[in-house]
Amino acid sequence: MNIVVCVKQIPDPANPYSLDEETHLLVRPEEQVLDDTDRYGVEVGLQLAAETEGTVTLVSMGPAGNMQGIRQALAMGADQAVLIDDSALRGSSSLTTAKILAAAITRNGFDIVIAGTESTDGYTGVVPQQISELLNVPALTFAKKIDVDAGRVSINQQTATGYNVVSADLPAVVTVTAGVVEPRYPTFKGIMAAKSKPVETLSAADLDIADTDAGQSTVSVGAATEREAGLKIEDDGEGHTHIVEKLQELKVI
Repeated sequence: MNIVVCVKQIPDPANPYSLDEETHLLVRPEEQVLDDTDRYGVEVGLQLAAETEGTVTLVSMGPAGNMQGIRQALAMGADQAVLIDDSALRGSSSLTTAKILAAAITRNGFDIVIAGTESTDGYTGVVPQQISELLNVPALTFAKKIDVDAGRVSINQQTATGYNVVSADLPAVVTVTAGVVEPRYPTFKGIMAAKSKPVETLSAADLDIADTDAGQSTVSVGAATEREAGLKIEDDGEGHTHIVEKLQELKVI
């Protein structure tokens, strides 16, 4: 089985960050880490590969830096990685990102695409679904359990009250939640092996994508308005009347 896992390198959340003064975009340092949410997707991919004698290919978009984050995922056990690093893609919208990732996934072929629900430095939560639309395959989202058998994938889809059982024919895109598995820690052997695993670096042109318009821009960035203090009422036995008056003022009653 050809398993593709979408991953992202992000600045270490434990370190201070800064924004570019002109573009207001996040300044990405050379040393970036694997997005923690993607560790679950990598682990799911590795377990599926073990069950099906498959391979795990990482696909990522963003500045390569020293590729610490990509090497982290390779050290876990992924076989290879494809990284799209193109300055023209800086500040891309979710749709542009999805187009690039979908093109890279199509280029190498796939049976199943695994992704986290959203990145911790973007939080759009729509890229996997956009990828599935571009690939013209089903999207099974918020999986807390995954089973693949006889050309079909079935998941327990997390809901507010429990879970739904959702299934579809392969190929498909599946997003996983943080509790789906317990990600493994890279071993020393895995860390050493990651240094020699193939990483293909591409540009948008390599994927035959000429239109790299980011589709969005940040006009300004400012501090959030501080929350004002609420109204404090000393209850002298008539406090309930103040509550009723406030609810009437808000037209709740």
